[in-house]
Amino acid sequence: MFEVRFHGRGGQGAVTAANILATAAFLEGNDVQSFPFFGVERRGAPVEAYTRIDNKRIDIKMYIYNPDAIVVLDTSLMEKVDVLKGLKKGGYIILNTQKKPEDFDFKDYKVAVVDATDVAVNLGLGSRSSPIVNTAILGAYAKAIGNVKIESIVQAIKSNAPTRPDDNAKAALESYNRTILGW
Repeated sequence: MFEVRFHGRGGQGAVTAANILATAAFLEGNDVQSFPFFGVERRGAPVEAYTRIDNKRIDIKMYIYNPDAIVVLDTSLMEKVDVLKGLKKGGYIILNTQKKPEDFDFKDYKVAVVDATDVAVNLGLGSRSSPIVNTAILGAYAKAIGNVKIESIVQAIKSNAPTRPDDNAKAALESYNRTILGW
């Protein structure tokens, strides 16, 4: 079983990203689960969402405490939230940032970065002050992890994006191509 925890802020689309990832994995024949965790429910507040992927039936029904990967839609959260909490040794960290993987001191983890904000802004997804980076970050996920194909993510986006599915699919493809792997 592969478990993913998404970290974002309310309004960035972390919950939608987790759901789209689950849909993409399901399209490839996997069993999936996807669910959110909210603290204070307001725009801009920290949000977590989870996705489980397995090629056999998933019977577990609880939060993900030891993910294989974390996806951070807003790195400013790392100042307030321990996004690495419980991440398995050797796990993946996917960050929306302009920085390079080597700029981070995450020992024992595989770091991948993409400027999903730039991708979203260039495609007009959200606004300059509040870009919606969820579909862009899924392109980085596909490149870094590889357990769900970018083609499946694009298909899931086109059938599940709340608005502008074609532009959201372009965001995933562009981010896939721009993702920098730190291993």
